[in-house]
Amino acid sequence: MPRPVTLFTGQWADLPLETVAAKAKSFGYDGLELACWGDHFEVDKALADDRYVQSRRDILEKHGLAVYAISNHLVGQAVCDRIDERHKSILPPRVWGDGKPDGVQRRAAEEMQNTARAAKALGVKVVPGFTGSAVWPLLYSFPPNAPGMIDAGYRDFADRWNPILDTFDEVGVRFALEVHPTEIAFDVSSAERALDAVGRREAFGFNYDPSHFGYQGVDYVLFIERFADRIYHAHMKDVWWSDVPKPSGVFGGHLDFGHGDRYWDFRSIGRGKIRFEEIIRALNKIGYQGPLSVEWEDGAMDREFGAREACAKIKSLDFAPSNVAFDAAFARD
Repeated sequence: MPRPVTLFTGQWADLPLETVAAKAKSFGYDGLELACWGDHFEVDKALADDRYVQSRRDILEKHGLAVYAISNHLVGQAVCDRIDERHKSILPPRVWGDGKPDGVQRRAAEEMQNTARAAKALGVKVVPGFTGSAVWPLLYSFPPNAPGMIDAGYRDFADRWNPILDTFDEVGVRFALEVHPTEIAFDVSSAERALDAVGRREAFGFNYDPSHFGYQGVDYVLFIERFADRIYHAHMKDVWWSDVPKPSGVFGGHLDFGHGDRYWDFRSIGRGKIRFEEIIRALNKIGYQGPLSVEWEDGAMDREFGAREACAKIKSLDFAPSNVAFDAAFARD
């Protein structure tokens, strides 16, 4: 049976959920991955009033859509980050508060615990999101990182996230970190380290998104194989990178997406360089049956055209694994 193809609503949060749901159905999607911003899924309202949760279900059911995950990337980012004025623009006012870093981090952690509770109320089992990172600014080791600085960053991550993960365990929901630059895990090696930091506990796994690996030179198929039991959710997003040197490299040169000097840019599915058939084969190999959630990002393409095309493309690429050996019919009794 094909996996459900869903649309992540994070890039559509300027529209009401009712509008996004109607569009997604017309584009051919089977469900939505609800972002915890805009009016799509509001954590505080979900915990304060059962009727709010039912209202989300009603909208989805009206349009024949399912929901398998809610995502809270923006608040999760503030749990471990070094807080500055950038975070004010992405956080709910109740989390930002007076902007003092310790308070912001504490309230962000509480909001992530509440997100787990809200996910349970909605009846979903996975919350994709970000963690933030105290050591991302130390990525390029100059001045040289003093001994133990990176270790301390992973301890900070564990100290802040283990209590959050305790709540995820209590309510039977899993957190799926989207491995991504600026997070505590951004490639295979750092993902291993993040797992080790939290004792490889079951509540912590990954939201797989190949677009964040390709341009870095990270083996995005190996990631699936290496973390076969930790792929809790999957984003489908493409990325293009240049075959020749460009004025701006992997770090982006402080240039906006779409700038001609950039070495890489996100693209609509099938228009970048990610080998999605190899991803489907790897997901089949590990037995992943969760949704394939399209996170549509392409600054040079109309988003409705892109979202419709991406849905059709992923559905055309997805296939079930074989339940027989292809040469079994050659054998004699």
